[in-house]
Amino acid sequence: MDLRYPIGEFNHEGTITLESINEWIKEIENAPGELKEAVKGLEDEQLDTPYRPDGWTVRQVVHHLADSHMNAYVRFKLALTENNPTIKPYQESEWAELPDSRMSVEVSLTLLEALHARWVTLLRSLNSTQLEQTFQHPDSGIVQVGYNIGLYAWHGRHHIAHITILRKRLGW
Repeated sequence: MDLRYPIGEFNHEGTITLESINEWIKEIENAPGELKEAVKGLEDEQLDTPYRPDGWTVRQVVHHLADSHMNAYVRFKLALTENNPTIKPYQESEWAELPDSRMSVEVSLTLLEALHARWVTLLRSLNSTQLEQTFQHPDSGIVQVGYNIGLYAWHGRHHIAHITILRKRLGW
């Protein structure tokens, strides 16, 4: 198993259907609860264990999900209110080293619960024209809103799998 991509990389080809969109939104909706369950009962030593050699700790993964999904939420709103705006990328690995990434995971679990509630409300309101709106990512090029919903549904599953697979591997 590839510990870096335990569920594989995100890959969607072809038409994005309304059924796919609704499934992805449900995954985004469920992610905070699944993450909370994935870290339930872990002690500080376990939270500070990397999910793979040279990887982030469980604690950093939780805080990364909050950082990443906050950025994603803003990117969605920019795409919906501006004409193909250029978004600002951020240095994920450097953010993971900042002092707030050593805080209790409860802070980011609470943040994600509130953020995802707002995000899902926004996503469920989108019409077909809005799903086709785009933003420009300096590294990835033009990104369509509908596609990005799938990418972030995958992103949550991807990082939750890092934690659940680590727990299984180490018998936690």
